[in-house]
Amino acid sequence: MAQKCAIGLITAVAASVSLSQSKVAAADGPFTFPPANPQQQAASSPPSTAGEESSAPPPPPRARNDNPRTSSGGFDPEALERGAKALKEINNSSYAKNVFESIKQQEETKQTEFAAKAQEYKAMQAQAETERQKVIYDEHKKLAQHQAQTKSQMARYEDDLARKRMQACVVVFISFLQAENEYHRTRNQELVKMQEDSAIRQEQARRATEEQIQAQRRQTEREKAEIERETIKVKAIAEAEGRAHEARLAEDVNRRMLVDRANAEREKWVAAINTTFDHIGGGLRAILTDQNKLIVAVGGATALAAGIYTTREGAKVIWSYVDRILGQPSLIRESSRGKYPWSGSVSRVMSTLRGKGSAASNGKGFGDVILHPSLQKRIEHLANATANTKSHQAPFRNMLFYGPPGTGKTMAARELARKSGLDYALMTGGDVAPLGSQAVTKIHQLFDWGKKSKRGLLLFIDEADAFLCERNKTYMSEAQRSALNALLFRTGDQSKDIVLALATNRPGDLDSAVADRVDEVLEFPLPGEEERFKLLSLYLEKYIAQAGPRKPGLFDRLFKKEQQKIEIKGVTEELLKEAAAKTEGFSGREIAKLMASVQAAVYGSEDCVLDSVLFREVVDYKVAEHQQRRKLAGTDSK
Repeated sequence: MAQKCAIGLITAVAASVSLSQSKVAAADGPFTFPPANPQQQAASSPPSTAGEESSAPPPPPRARNDNPRTSSGGFDPEALERGAKALKEINNSSYAKNVFESIKQQEETKQTEFAAKAQEYKAMQAQAETERQKVIYDEHKKLAQHQAQTKSQMARYEDDLARKRMQACVVVFISFLQAENEYHRTRNQELVKMQEDSAIRQEQARRATEEQIQAQRRQTEREKAEIERETIKVKAIAEAEGRAHEARLAEDVNRRMLVDRANAEREKWVAAINTTFDHIGGGLRAILTDQNKLIVAVGGATALAAGIYTTREGAKVIWSYVDRILGQPSLIRESSRGKYPWSGSVSRVMSTLRGKGSAASNGKGFGDVILHPSLQKRIEHLANATANTKSHQAPFRNMLFYGPPGTGKTMAARELARKSGLDYALMTGGDVAPLGSQAVTKIHQLFDWGKKSKRGLLLFIDEADAFLCERNKTYMSEAQRSALNALLFRTGDQSKDIVLALATNRPGDLDSAVADRVDEVLEFPLPGEEERFKLLSLYLEKYIAQAGPRKPGLFDRLFKKEQQKIEIKGVTEELLKEAAAKTEGFSGREIAKLMASVQAAVYGSEDCVLDSVLFREVVDYKVAEHQQRRKLAGTDSK
């Protein structure tokens, strides 16, 4: 019983002591036992940084001590006294040893717990220190970066200031150099002006001296010429007088000879005339006196006149019949066939051979015709197809050529006929309307004449829209309508003798029946830049290079008339390409006229030389003329 009382008393004393210690420990931190001396407490407190001092809260105010038994720190000694008294009682008890052992064990347990908590507190403190060092490192790093940025900004600012100072110096230096150069330039101009003035004065003095010398020389020459003139005059007078005397003597002799000869001739002609008139008079007297002779003479003269008249009129009738049967129709303007079957055979053979030779020599299948490669290839294909059609006795295919004027439609048709081996005939649609009622007869005569060609005929109708337009046109006459119907009748079936080639600038105006007769349609556009270059080269060779002196005739040999050849200087391929670029919108005919104008300009010059300046002048003039003509016609794209 006493043991239990002692244990309870010790427990109460320990609780009171621990309570007092916990009150003191709460002021400093967990598990810390501050010493009783305040100086030791200040010395034992850990040092803190300036940042921690600034961030730590102020210490709490001390509690007021109203109990006189307590100390200034608020410690009450009564509990300690009660504990000391209890310890004395325990010491006098028989269970003191057990009590102290249990108290020792409790204290050891608490000390172990306090040590563990102290270690935990140290770990937390070390972690806090690590974090604080990390924050300090980050702050130092930011500070270093800020200082580096500040330094770079200062360096850039100083660099800008130095650059501006350098630019200012350069501007000042350039201004100084400009001023100095301006001074030197002004000084040089003054020196040059002085030199020019001096040179002008020297030149004037030299010219004055030369003029004086020339004047004296001219005076001397005039005096010398005057003396020579007088000498020549005296000599000429003397010679003239001598020649006049000789001429007078010779004239007298010649006059006497001519008078004698004229008298002899007059006497001879008078005798002949008298004899002729005597014979005529004798014959007339015989006829007039004899009635039978008079009748015979009158009858013979009448018969002779009648025979001459009858022969002439009969020949006209027979020739008109032959011309109508065998001759060329009047609608044909140009043809490779002669006017009659027997005419032009030799010339046609020679032209064929010459055309083949020229085509073989220049390597071109179309001679002077320059077309777009695709169009030329198609025409060559049509020529080969037409030739094979003729050889196989198959019907021909009719063609329509359309495009602007001067693009080579007629020349292409002529070359197409030549390459395919056909005869060629050209007519114009404008020739049909003036025929009136005879148009139908002429068209039938034309087709009948074409069928007589043994080689086949390519009939090319230029300006076909002139009489092959729509039949519902109000201005179309009855004769034109009949002519159109006649042509439609003759071309209703595929022909094995005639190839019909129509050419027009307005294909939309053709009658629908005429368009139905067409099997091949070819467009002839304006030549492109490459084609214009080839045309310029071709006509330069034809009109300029080959326009040299021809073979002199008898008249030239008698009068020794020399023909001057055109000399070409500076007209290069680049110049022709430049002209081809300038002549955009020109047709092939316009380019030919352009080169003809160049030839005329060369013949109009004194030295007969074609150079680049003259060539450019003519080209620019013709280009301006072309643009003006298009502007007046209302076809200018602008």
